[in-house]
Amino acid sequence: MAEFSHLDKDGFVQMVDISEKTVSKRVARAVATIHISSEVIEMINSGNIKKGNVLTTAKIAGIMAAKSTQLTIPLCHQISLSSVDIDFTVHKDSIQIHSLVKCLDKTGAEMEALHAVTVAALTIYDMCKAVDKNMVISEVSLCSKSKQSV
Repeated sequence: MAEFSHLDKDGFVQMVDISEKTVSKRVARAVATIHISSEVIEMINSGNIKKGNVLTTAKIAGIMAAKSTQLTIPLCHQISLSSVDIDFTVHKDSIQIHSLVKCLDKTGAEMEALHAVTVAALTIYDMCKAVDKNMVISEVSLCSKSKQSV
């Protein structure tokens, strides 16, 4: 059975030491889904949400979240992000949020990708909660991660 890397030999929490790792190109993709009523989807598409442009605001929030992951997840390393992109697939009664995060660093970008889609979903929820009390954020998952030598 694999051991948790964030626990020392005595079971106490620790930040993983990455000082001996080499820098590599890392890419991570994540997805989240927010289920919303079809009426609210129409309001989002037509720009009729009073708080403003929902998807643009959620995209900015997701990018900001990726950039500040180490401030929210206690044992995450601060990494130097090269690129963060958020996009949306709008369906009849849901929105899928996709993130793509790239960096050149000693550790991966999966937490940043997951944080990005989660905060983007929360932003959509916040902006639409006045008109839809039944939204559900679900299916947050890491789609892929990769590492290439540089």
